[in-house]
Order: sequence, then structure tokens, then C-alpha cells
Amino acid sequence: MSLDEHLFLVMPGKPAPASASAGTMGSKAYGLMRLARLGLNVPPAFVLGTEICRSYLDGGKLPDGTRELLARGLRELEAATGRGFGRERRPLFVSVRSGAPVSMPGMMETILNIGLTEQTARGFLRMTGNPRQVQDSYRRLIRDFTEVVREVDAAPFDALAEARAAAEGLTSIRDLDSMALAAIAQESLSLSLALTGDPFPQDPMEQLLAAVEAVFRSWMSDKAKRYRALNGIDANMGTAVTVQAMVFGNMGASSGAGVGFTRDPATGENRTYLDFLFNAQGEDVVSGRHAVHDTERLPRRLPAVAAELQRMKSVLEAEFRDMQDFEFTVEEGRLYLLQTRNGKRMPWAALRMAVDMVAEGLIAPEEALKRLDGIALDRLERLRFAGGDAAPLATAVPASIGTAIGHIVFDPKRAALFAAEGKPVLLVRDDISTGDIEGIAAAAGVLTASGGRTSHAAVVARQLGKVCLVGCADLRIMADKGLCRIGGRDFHEGDELTLDGDVGRVFAGALRVVRERPEALLDEVVRWKDAGAVRPSGRAPAASAP
Repeated sequence: MSLDEHLFLVMPGKPAPASASAGTMGSKAYGLMRLARLGLNVPPAFVLGTEICRSYLDGGKLPDGTRELLARGLRELEAATGRGFGRERRPLFVSVRSGAPVSMPGMMETILNIGLTEQTARGFLRMTGNPRQVQDSYRRLIRDFTEVVREVDAAPFDALAEARAAAEGLTSIRDLDSMALAAIAQESLSLSLALTGDPFPQDPMEQLLAAVEAVFRSWMSDKAKRYRALNGIDANMGTAVTVQAMVFGNMGASSGAGVGFTRDPATGENRTYLDFLFNAQGEDVVSGRHAVHDTERLPRRLPAVAAELQRMKSVLEAEFRDMQDFEFTVEEGRLYLLQTRNGKRMPWAALRMAVDMVAEGLIAPEEALKRLDGIALDRLERLRFAGGDAAPLATAVPASIGTAIGHIVFDPKRAALFAAEGKPVLLVRDDISTGDIEGIAAAAGVLTASGGRTSHAAVVARQLGKVCLVGCADLRIMADKGLCRIGGRDFHEGDELTLDGDVGRVFAGALRVVRERPEALLDEVVRWKDAGAVRPSGRAPAASAP
């Protein structure tokens, strides 16, 4: 196989080859290529196509010539950025991201800050004058590389950082200064060696090769296979790998990271749906491990960025003619788009978006019916809290709509067991990740103490039609005692709760609910069909069903 024909460039002024498509270079990278052609601010990147992944999976190793292909791509990035990969002066750092032809949010791996070493860190400091950013990025890379490439649980790294924050009387590791982060980075190097038996690599190309292989390998991870099974996705597709020049959201008060949807993926309303964290990297938002609390501050502190995000909403929908899920970074007040893809949505939202987009002239009724294919419209309904005198135990951030009633379960595997016995369950966790997909799929609803509504796991929960509440500050999980505390009351596994996803409230016990159907929206679909719109044939993903 000639690898050269499977290398794609994503940068202004570089024409797309005839072979470029979502199938050959992944849907996210193909979307970025289209954005770059529109003149939007996209960090330059190159892509190893899906055929290279299939070769890797067939042979069990990276194809011969992969190192040379990466070197060729890096030369293009160096020319575009004026920086050098592995150089001590003006070093270039990259992210390594997955990208299947069909969107699989959070099911495969991403590693940021590749290229950071003891040597390049010095050049990074000279280039930025920001020691906190340098050390924060370095400790993140050591943690993520050990977890993703060496396949070791990252909990000891998180405990290391949390212990340092607690020792300094801080509530979050995001408040640590450069000296504390430098100490964590050095301790993380020792911890990585102790956990794996191998030192963290100080050769940037060794880091890059290992990261690319880890992303290809993640195509066959348990969570990826479960997701494909739930959604009827062909296992032979493989994933592309995008190697993109880093832009840094952890550079200080005028930087940050966020995720946005051009419409509300829970209700379908035509309004921008954003999560944002200042002085953060993208994984802080999408991982589900952190509270996401800076969204309302964004327009006040960076009004030009907020205005540009609103402008991009119409640009993205005009280009892709669908609701977009996009990730972005703000580096010292400048907005960069890192990816875009058609967004996952609840079945209720899918119906509303289809009707609204036809009314707006964005799509034709035939296309709208195609998007609704696979949703059992005759059974589409949601439960709504009927009201009453019950006082909520706590409030949380709603990531989806509807009401869920079920028995508390703390472990995803236990959730699957309960569900197999016919018991409705609620998965209650400190946080959820896409690795919890088995439990998310089995549960009627999800409640977490931390995380944001645009985390990858919340995206998956919405797609599966699950009620999902995140960031419940009054929830405490006490796993050693087999219970949780919500609003000062203790609950054990098997106790019942009611989750009101419409407004984000948690109630004790099973409360009364009413069933609601979107009759006006359904009437519009009937009108299309009566007018002669034909639903194209095609099999929709199983997970689109409510």
C-alpha cells in the first residue's frame, strides 16, 4: 500500500484531493477541511486516512513507512506555523485525534500536547513566558500518555494532583501555581515509570508514533465496540488520525476551551448551546470529570469571542445543513475551531429540528424524513413531572429532557444486571465517561456530581434518549459504604429517585408523571407525507430510537 495517497492536509491554500471524503479521512477532519476552505480559523493539521487504520488492524502494527509519512506531514505543519517539532527554539506541539467516518463521540482516544519534553519545555517557556502553562501542559501529557498509550489507570495521577491541591488548601487543581505544577510533573514522571516499568519518552517522534498507534488501537476498545453494536456501525470502517497543531486554552485569563451545539440537542430549540471553561484544555470540558461553570462569564470577559461564536452558528448550519457539534479553543482572545460534526440529539429534538429546518428552508421535507427514519414516531413521547408538593433534594444541570424514575445503582455493570431483571435504574456517579456506556444504555437516567452537559458521555446519554443530570453539587458518593448523600439525606443502592430533566431537579421516591407527545410536530410530518414527500430507504442507527 502506498501511504502517500492516504495523507490529507487540512490548512488554507491546500486543495483537497479527489479522494478526500468522510470515508477516507474521517467525518471530523473532512468537516475541518470544509471549514478551512470557508476561511474560518482552523489550526493546520494533517490526517492519516482510514485505510492506514485498516492496514494496522490487519497487520497488528503500523504499516512500513508510517514514520516517514508523519515526518512529511510535520514538515507541512512546520511551514504553516513557523515552528519546529522537537526543536528547542520555537517548538511545535500537536494533538493526536481520532475520527471515524461515522461520529462516535468519545469512544476513541485523543492525546494533547505531544512533543513536550524536558528539552522542548525550555523552548516553550521562552516562547510564551508562561511557566504555569508549560508545567500544566507537561503534567497533562505525562498523565494522558500513560493512560492512553501504556493503558494504565490514570487515577493515581489525579490523586497526586488532588493531594497537592488539598495540601495547599485549594479546592481545585486548576488553582495550583507553576511551582506546584512543576512538582506534579516531576512526580508524574516517576509515577509513570513505577506503573509501567518504562520511562516517559523524551523523543517527540517516539511520542507521536505511540500516540498514533494508540488511537488506531482504540478502534477496537470495548467501549468503541459496544457503541458500534448499539448504533449498527460497520466495524470495518476504521478511524482516521488527525495530527493538528496545538492551540492552548490554558494560557491564562483570556484563554479557554469549549464545546458548542448550534441548536439545543435536548429540546431541538434554535439556540446556541455552549459549555466553556477559562484557562483549560478541551479534555477538561469533554471528559466529564470537571464542573463546567464559565459559560455565562464568556460574553462579559471576551465579548468579541462570544459574538464570533454566535456568527459561526449560521455559517456552520449554512455549510452542513444540519445541527453541528463543534469544539473550540480560545488562545489569548483568539478563537480556533478544532472540529465539527453533525450533532447527536434526543429523538424529541430530532423531530423538532427536522420540522424547524424545513420551515427555515434549510432542508427539504424529503431530507427531513430521511433524518427521522428509524425513530418510532408513533411511540415518541416523554415523561414530564406532574408537579405537586414534593420538595427537591437537590438541583443539577439538565443535559436532556424528560423525567426518569428508577432504583439507584452506582456501578455501570450493576445497572446492566438490574435492567436485565426488568428494574428501571438510575446510574448515580461522581462522573461518567464513555467507558460507562453499558450502564448508560441500561439506565433510565443518569445523575452525576460533576461534569458538563456537553461531555462526551452526556452526548451519548442524550443520543440514547436518557434523562441526564450533571454537576449536582449536593451529591456525595460514598462507595465504601455503598450509599450516596443527596441534599443531606442518605440513599442506598435500590432506593428510588425521580430525576426531572426539564428543569434539573432530584426528588426522593417515585413521583407522579404525565406522558406528553409532540402532536403539532407530528402533524407537520403527516402533512409532508400527504403532500407526496417520499422517505428515502436506509437503515438508521438503532440508538436513534426513543
